[in-house]
Amino acid sequence: MGAPVADLGLLLDAISQVQTFVTVFISVYSGLILAYIITSWIKLPYSLNKFQRFLFDVCEPYLRLFRRVLPSFGPLDFSPAIGLIVLSVFERIVNGVILERLH
Repeated sequence: MGAPVADLGLLLDAISQVQTFVTVFISVYSGLILAYIITSWIKLPYSLNKFQRFLFDVCEPYLRLFRRVLPSFGPLDFSPAIGLIVLSVFERIVNGVILERLH
């Protein structure tokens, strides 16, 4: 009789860990995108070029997906804003699906 309750506890723990992972991953990636935006506006010293290159390598492939479909607005680039919105919506959908599976 104790086994189903223990299994439910393990399932709830696993779901909680997945939700935490998704939330933390999206928060960190959103922070990297914001850092990428800020570092693209300013000229960094040579010692920080590796950091800027890391941000480029991590963020640019994701943002390029949106640049391909968004129309050009001259010097304005809305792909980071759209990318952040998509990440937020994705997080809500994933967490909603996970919660819905419990009911």
